[in-house]
Amino acid sequence: METGTDETVRDATGGLQVDPALRSFVADELVAGLDLAPEQFWSIVADLHGRFAGRVEQLLRRRDELQEQIDAWHREHGVGDVEALEAFLTEIGYLLPPEEPTVHVQRVDREIAEVPGPQLVVPANVPRYALNAANARWGSLYDALYGTDALPMEHELAPGYDERRGAQVIAEADRLLDSFFPLAEGSHADVVAYRLPSAGELSVETATGTTGLADASQFVGHRPGDGDGPAGVLLRRNGLHLELVIDPSTKVGAQHHAGVSDVVLESAVTTIVDLEDSVATVDGPDKVGAYRTWLGLRTGELTASFGKGGRTVTRSVHGDRTYVGVDGQELTLPGRSLLLVRNVGHHMRLDAVRTADGEPLLEEVLDALVSAVAALHEFRGNARYSNTRAGSVYIVKPKMHGPDEVTLSVELLAAVEEALGLEPTTLKIGIMDEEKRTSTNLEACIARAADRVIFVNTGFLDRTGDEIHTDFEAGPVVRKDDQRSQTWLTTYEDRNVDVALGAGFAGQAQIGKGMWAKPSAMREMLDTKGGHPRAGANTAWVPSPTAATLHALHYLETDVLAVQEELKKRPLADRRGLLVPPVLPNRGADLPEEEKRHELETNAQSILGYVVRWVGLGIGCSTVPDLEGVGLMEDRATLRISSQQIANWLHHGLVDEAQVRETFARMAALVDEQNAGEPGYQPMCTDLEGSPSFQAALDLVFSGRREPNGYTERALTRWRQRAKATADGGGEPETKEAVLDDQAPSPAS
Repeated sequence: METGTDETVRDATGGLQVDPALRSFVADELVAGLDLAPEQFWSIVADLHGRFAGRVEQLLRRRDELQEQIDAWHREHGVGDVEALEAFLTEIGYLLPPEEPTVHVQRVDREIAEVPGPQLVVPANVPRYALNAANARWGSLYDALYGTDALPMEHELAPGYDERRGAQVIAEADRLLDSFFPLAEGSHADVVAYRLPSAGELSVETATGTTGLADASQFVGHRPGDGDGPAGVLLRRNGLHLELVIDPSTKVGAQHHAGVSDVVLESAVTTIVDLEDSVATVDGPDKVGAYRTWLGLRTGELTASFGKGGRTVTRSVHGDRTYVGVDGQELTLPGRSLLLVRNVGHHMRLDAVRTADGEPLLEEVLDALVSAVAALHEFRGNARYSNTRAGSVYIVKPKMHGPDEVTLSVELLAAVEEALGLEPTTLKIGIMDEEKRTSTNLEACIARAADRVIFVNTGFLDRTGDEIHTDFEAGPVVRKDDQRSQTWLTTYEDRNVDVALGAGFAGQAQIGKGMWAKPSAMREMLDTKGGHPRAGANTAWVPSPTAATLHALHYLETDVLAVQEELKKRPLADRRGLLVPPVLPNRGADLPEEEKRHELETNAQSILGYVVRWVGLGIGCSTVPDLEGVGLMEDRATLRISSQQIANWLHHGLVDEAQVRETFARMAALVDEQNAGEPGYQPMCTDLEGSPSFQAALDLVFSGRREPNGYTERALTRWRQRAKATADGGGEPETKEAVLDDQAPSPAS
């Protein structure tokens, strides 16, 4: 490029060196139609980077200083005494005095403040799946029961619609309706017709007479049909809606005793569009793909076409749903999930944008600004549909270490608001409680964001990865699966709820729980994940729209707001429980060799199964088969815990380098076999030394001790960039939804 041209470009980008793809996206798509010129946008980026980069580096150095002090203490004391450790952590400023925050957040959408329900997390770089998630506000219960293991599969399904399976689904739906929307007399299984004899009144006809709902207030609307026979009956319980779709002309409706062709549940009440752990975005074009999805969802213009079942399917953003309310007036309900967006953490830098002296940009600066500017289209009336009725933008912030880092995030959001002329606190913040220093100082973290915070969410995998790294020198840690029974984890889960309720989250903000990691195990999810609402969480993460529909049953079952009122009465979980290191007794000397071998194999296979897709194919989140072939949803959080696990055992001598290398070589052969049919897949075993994926996996383990906070992003990015430079990785990324995106035959169709 000629010097004059280069200088002209930099003048138009605030003096920054900007990847051409990013520059074009901002000018041609992001700010098009807004009262914001591309030059202004990049000038804001440059200013924000200049204001915050130094503070970020200072906070990251503070993390390292504290970790060095903690390492030294553990080397001297081992596990030590909890009281002594607490005193030491207080002395060095890691533990702060407890606070009693009270949140006071204005303009929060009811989906966050008032309606408990499932939450999806979807990678932003796959429009097809992002649309699937955004449209998962409503889901077919019939489909979810018919096409998964939620009900026993007692026979091989017939081609097309299997009536025997259909009868099984109808019977289960009747049972659920009896549980959640009981009749005054009899069972929904006895109903022959749902009728509307007069405005606002639901009449239920059975073979023996006419009845109604036991609680008439659960009937809230209908869709008109022929005469007094509605096309849809709208019910509500615990803030969630359910529609009985009545159409006896369909195969299912003809089989159903009252012509109900589907039962549609309000499912994914909220969705997080992810720019962080579930994407592999390492350059300008990658970031553009992710940003374009977020923009298209906010404007309502996003579409995606793909082949499915021998035909081309085009997805677009769903409109709202319209009913006649019990008062006879039009009742409109949102047709889409309320969207949140997860930005990257403080530690991330973006090579695709550099300062004049070549310094990579603080990636969170660009994420925050793009997140807000995309919403301007809605605020300026340029969007097809509304995402927020309260006029807010919800930004989830991960991997913050303590209240000072929360303060920085809050100040960055305030600076973005000021630069764009937005009303103060338009940009809300969700706090990921996934780092130990945040967990132990959660009250102070909430206090620093008291007028913006709209959720705190636990994350077992990232939190466990940070636990291992923080306690690295205390001794060899327990096996990965055994972490769930450790004192720190039970305290963490309880305390997250206790602190949030004490701060006034009930009715204002979400208290979240983590992901269900087995996308195909819906029966097991139904049997276990109901514990989340019963624990006071008004949202929890699920891996697919189908899982959201099934998890919604737990919120119909449990009145979370009532549970929260009861939990407010219990004592606050003692934070000293968070300080008990999860180390093996006797430094692992009693651990059988077979258990060591199995743990090493399990983690090595998990690392390779994820890394080979991230590095080789650019897939940031996928369903990875484990050693037994069970598909587990994996993103960078699962990689962090597995790599830290092996690095810790290697450091303490439970395994040695030769064992690690030999195990990884054997597991590479297994992973190659498991991915043999993956389009674009490059086997590792043909050249282990030359395989970027295999070498990246080893890098994660052997650098795990010294990598700040045990994060995996730097190594992954370096190896992915190298892989792209030699031969760009394969097709459209798979994601959390992929396993259930192509379901068994749909009974509702």
